[in-house]
Amino acid sequence: MKIAIDAMGGDDAPGVIVEGAIIATREYDIAPILVGDEAEIRQELSKHNVMGLPISVVHTSQRVEMNESPSSVIRKKRDSSIWVATKLVKEGEAVAVVSAGNTGASMACGLFNLGALSCVERPAIPTPLPTLSGTAILIDVGANVDCKPTHLFQFAIMGSIYAEEIFGISDPRVGLLSIGEEDTKGNELTKEVFKILKKSKLNFVGNVEGRDVYSGDVDVIVCDGFTGNVALKISEGLSDAVMALLKQEILSSTLGKLGYALLKPSFTRFKKKVDYAEYGGAPLLGLNGTSIICHGHSSPDAIKNAIKVGKESYKRGVIHHIQEQVEAQMGLSSEEEGC
Repeated sequence: MKIAIDAMGGDDAPGVIVEGAIIATREYDIAPILVGDEAEIRQELSKHNVMGLPISVVHTSQRVEMNESPSSVIRKKRDSSIWVATKLVKEGEAVAVVSAGNTGASMACGLFNLGALSCVERPAIPTPLPTLSGTAILIDVGANVDCKPTHLFQFAIMGSIYAEEIFGISDPRVGLLSIGEEDTKGNELTKEVFKILKKSKLNFVGNVEGRDVYSGDVDVIVCDGFTGNVALKISEGLSDAVMALLKQEILSSTLGKLGYALLKPSFTRFKKKVDYAEYGGAPLLGLNGTSIICHGHSSPDAIKNAIKVGKESYKRGVIHHIQEQVEAQMGLSSEEEGC
């Protein structure tokens, strides 16, 4: 299974990207296509034993920086690593594209080269979050800042499919992120979405407050991309701060240091649970092709896991299920509204 990888995307590219691709090649049945500056990629490959590994390289003369606008990529950088890698999926040379680079550029390249599914108005980014009872999916976490009620309804459908197909959650419980549990709470957007979700065939359990995101009482948490991105970044920052503060307090006394030695395995397990690298990347759901977006600070393990997400998303037919379910749910919603 061939997967195109944007070797020049990310804060530590291409070294971390290449290393992650090598690990994934050894652990999973994939054949990565590393896209980017061939000389730099070959130099990184020479640092590892890649004899016999089915790794290929496609040269590009351009790369996209993190601060570049998505529109400039479409107009001026059609020989960039992210553009060419996405195009390989469009041409059937790869089943998925993985990038830790500019998220906006990945979105633009995906929409321009792969296009959105005919039934989907806005692609969205889901991300898994650790909870007290397993994993929850937060969607959208940054693809769409301004949304309409229909968009969030479609996010809920796509998030449910992702939770079921990739995380094995049967009949996922869907919650709407708001400022109160009552259906009268929230802004005009959430109030309208609440009405739509309540009438839908989804397993909608109502509004979810921020404090309940990690409780495990809901499997899919729906919100607009602005709210979702802020929530995600706060969560990441809080996780890092809690770990640092705990370590600081524990190591501030001799007794604490002794206790830390005994508790270290527990801390290691906790850190693994809240580490985004364990999940790797998130797909742009709603595209007519598999595109995985990774954190800019991704480690080799994160890249490896992102490649796994790409493989599993393609293998489990997530795109087909989204097309099928969104069409069915939107059709039902239109009938009920008398459209």
